[in-house]
Amino acid sequence: MPLGNWKLYKISTSEPLLSGLSTMALFSAKALVLLHFLVICSAEVEAVNAAGQLPYFPSAEAPAPSPKGNHHHHPSHPPTQPPAKQPPTHPPVNPPTHPPSYPPTRKYVAVQGVVYCKSCQYKGIDTLMGASPLSGAAVKLQCNNTKYHLVEQVTTDKNGYFFIMPKMLTTAGSHKCKVFLVSSPMANCSVPTNLHGGAGGAILMPATKPPVTEHPLPFQLFTVGPFAFEPHKNVSCHF
Repeated sequence: MPLGNWKLYKISTSEPLLSGLSTMALFSAKALVLLHFLVICSAEVEAVNAAGQLPYFPSAEAPAPSPKGNHHHHPSHPPTQPPAKQPPTHPPVNPPTHPPSYPPTRKYVAVQGVVYCKSCQYKGIDTLMGASPLSGAAVKLQCNNTKYHLVEQVTTDKNGYFFIMPKMLTTAGSHKCKVFLVSSPMANCSVPTNLHGGAGGAILMPATKPPVTEHPLPFQLFTVGPFAFEPHKNVSCHF
């Protein structure tokens, strides 16, 4: 074979060889990459087995619909906060104590009053204008109790004043007593008037100003009147 042909043959025979070598090198590189990937996967599997459980990845499924029916929803309230400061506590207030009540003490009854003689000018009129005290006028205290009937009669002094104090009358029965005009010592002033109930009977009224004494009185003082007699309507008045 000529020399020139040998060179050509050498070149032509070496090209397939180089191509084969390149293919083997590429295959070896792929094998190394695959081996490296397998080693990494094997390490991850061992780590998971050592942990005892597989990693959990939540599914992206939609939430389950709430059951239908007669379900009562309770309104939600925010939690109540405890008071910042405990309010002060006060001891219970004791109700006021009242002293024990006792029944009123009974006292004897005394009645006072004054009798006048009205002016002839004002007869028939309920007034004491121009009147003068009547001395010796008779008045009586009459009590109509269901058990006992009491009548006490007295006469007025020079000032027309009278004072009656029965021995058997107490404040327990005074509400059933009245004082009446009885008679006048003057013929020209003898008609009893009903001024303050003198003719029809006056109810006993507690005295507004009891007499001032050093010691308590043994009786309850009542007042009636003042009462009055007047001239008869047929009597002519001289001015």
